[in-house]
Amino acid sequence: MEPQTITSAKNPKIKDLMLLRDKSKVRKESGLFVVEGIRETTIALEWGYELSEIFICKDIAEEFTVSQANAHIYEIPRFLYEKISYRGSTEGVVSIFKSKEKKIESIILGKSPLVIVLESVEKPGNLGAVLRTADAVKADAVIVCDSQTDIYNPNVIRSSLGGFFTNQIALCSSSEAYDWLKRNKLTIHTAQLQDSDLYYKANFKEPCAIVMGTESLGLSSYWREKSDSKIRIPMMGSLDSLNVSVSTAILCYEAIRQRKG
Repeated sequence: MEPQTITSAKNPKIKDLMLLRDKSKVRKESGLFVVEGIRETTIALEWGYELSEIFICKDIAEEFTVSQANAHIYEIPRFLYEKISYRGSTEGVVSIFKSKEKKIESIILGKSPLVIVLESVEKPGNLGAVLRTADAVKADAVIVCDSQTDIYNPNVIRSSLGGFFTNQIALCSSSEAYDWLKRNKLTIHTAQLQDSDLYYKANFKEPCAIVMGTESLGLSSYWREKSDSKIRIPMMGSLDSLNVSVSTAILCYEAIRQRKG
């Protein structure tokens, strides 16, 4: 479609975009979500997400073009871009994409799967950072159980740096995740302080899932009781835990080390 020009913050398209950016309820009801940045928009398109609308500040992104025939394209001035942009970047592009269902049954596993399971993740930034790790280690999937955050939160998209689109992601309950892991014969390693062995003693060479809890509460008793292997990262200082994304990275790269060794 030919670009249209918007110059007023009172334009309904601008108001709708900001509601979509800020309100989880609006995202869920509309089936749309906001993506900010040229790189993220490009990756989303490459991985099959359908573009609905795109807002481009030509003062900033003068060479950026998009060829989605059915997408509505709006050109906006710098002051409007600064109003709608979430992270204060200077890339000049904010997009609206159609969301996808994230069903666990849709996950396709490789020959020796490595799956990350997150229970009751609370902070969008942590989820996004875990998705970056999952992309880096080429994990088969990230399963988000009993989530306390909207996975389409702009902070998730931003902090994943595109990992939101490159990973297989599933949303489900803990019991659904457990049943699926067992059907697919994955060993379940739970990261926990209680009754656990040092993580590098675990066998990550076999098809497995690494289950992570929240930083504040850790894993629920459900996962602690269901696990095949309880693992921990040694803490040498006064604190008893790491950021969940850091812990996930340590455990996943140990799995890679063992498999490559």
